[in-house]
Amino acid sequence: MGEGKDGRGANLKDCSRAASTTKTWRISCTVLLFLLVFLLSAVFISWMDKSTSGLLILKTTITGSREDSSRNFTYPLNCSATASVPQTCPGNYPTKHRTENSYAEACPEYFRWIHEDLRPWKGAGITREILESSKEHAHFRLVILDGKAYVDKYRNSFQTRDVFTIWGILQLLRMYPGKVPDLELMFNCADYPVILKRDYEGSKAATVPPLFHYCGLNTTMDIIFPDWSFWGWPEVNIRPWEGTLGAIEEKAGKTRWKDKVPFAYWKGNPVVAQTRLDLMKCNGTPEIDWKARLYTRDWRQATAEGFKDSNLEDQCTHRYKIYVEGSAWSVSEKYILACDAVTLMITPEYYDHFTRGMVPMEHYWPIRPDKKCRDIKFAVEWGNNHTEEAQRIGESGSRFISESLKMKYVYDFMFHLLNEYAKLLKFDVEVPPGAVELCSELMACPAGGLIRKFMTESVVESPSDTLPCSLPPPYEALELRAFMERKESVTRQVEKWESEFWQNLEKKPQK
Repeated sequence: MGEGKDGRGANLKDCSRAASTTKTWRISCTVLLFLLVFLLSAVFISWMDKSTSGLLILKTTITGSREDSSRNFTYPLNCSATASVPQTCPGNYPTKHRTENSYAEACPEYFRWIHEDLRPWKGAGITREILESSKEHAHFRLVILDGKAYVDKYRNSFQTRDVFTIWGILQLLRMYPGKVPDLELMFNCADYPVILKRDYEGSKAATVPPLFHYCGLNTTMDIIFPDWSFWGWPEVNIRPWEGTLGAIEEKAGKTRWKDKVPFAYWKGNPVVAQTRLDLMKCNGTPEIDWKARLYTRDWRQATAEGFKDSNLEDQCTHRYKIYVEGSAWSVSEKYILACDAVTLMITPEYYDHFTRGMVPMEHYWPIRPDKKCRDIKFAVEWGNNHTEEAQRIGESGSRFISESLKMKYVYDFMFHLLNEYAKLLKFDVEVPPGAVELCSELMACPAGGLIRKFMTESVVESPSDTLPCSLPPPYEALELRAFMERKESVTRQVEKWESEFWQNLEKKPQK
């Protein structure tokens, strides 16, 4: 019995030892399997990292091509000329650009006037013959072909108007590479629009010469384009618009409305137009204070001094600023409106590319040309007695300029105007003999002084990563008429207030 017991004990021990060994082996296998899985996972993750890294490198290689290499890159002016090597157009600027954001914000309302300016050619389009008929009025022909710009210059313009107009178009091509269509156009850089409606009535309506220009009249059909001063006016030491607007806003914001001088301010050259000479009569006299403070700018002296003391931001110290036209329209309009003051706008004859979208008593106060002094005095008296309402008009006008006339929208207006214009062309675009290719480097690098400085300041260094704004549709006839009647109605209301003011003032007993 004992042997049996001892034998069973030995068997139990052997079995226990075997079970223990088996259990240990199983644990060891589990640990080894876990380690193997861990190692394989590490290898797999490492391989994925390398693969992902390879994909990123591949993506970088793709976007590094010239067709779409602009993401997170800038392309400043590349002035590479030497004594023996002439300046050329660099080949590294992207010819195309894919924007990350496919959403396009709505353009400002005044973009709708693009359709109105191009309406004369909506029916029959623009033939080669019709385009050539505008050559007699043009300072230069611009050709855009395959994203490159070519210029055929016919005559000199005043100062550097043509230079900075062409410069602005070159910046548009850098802003939206590959998006500006092929086209040919004629550009006039003088003061006055020249394509008169009366010359193209009846059977001649289909032969209107398409001519680009800075301003228009209700009696003309020039195609309105942003003026050269958006990229700087070196002859009068006015910097490009983006920097100038920023300086005006900063300086104007330092003075509270109630602390501004409670009079109407204007400073300029009065001899260029009769309406400005008439304005100078509104300076105060011993008999009456017209509430205007008007100053003559000695143009010759200022020119000799390089307009060193003509910082526009230093002229935003008054609650009211007067806009009056010069020989035609005046580029001063945008600087005056930006000043966070009530713009007293002497009703202009001419319009530029953005002012047709403005509304009296919302963006400015209307002043009649034949009653300047009386209207100015009333506007100032009213504003000083209704400070909140006056301040609101000033802020609204300045906000219109800062939000709707920022450089992005200047380029977008140009883009849409040229795009819609190109749709009307009924001929193949060609580079004429004598035209020269221009790029930013060919214009800026050989230049000196303020021309070089302003070009360097205003150069577009990389393509826009946002799309051009979305062009609004044309006005319906009734819609446009209602808009114009609204503006006229508001103006008549102000004239009624002014008449009542003077009637009441004249009834008061004289001291």
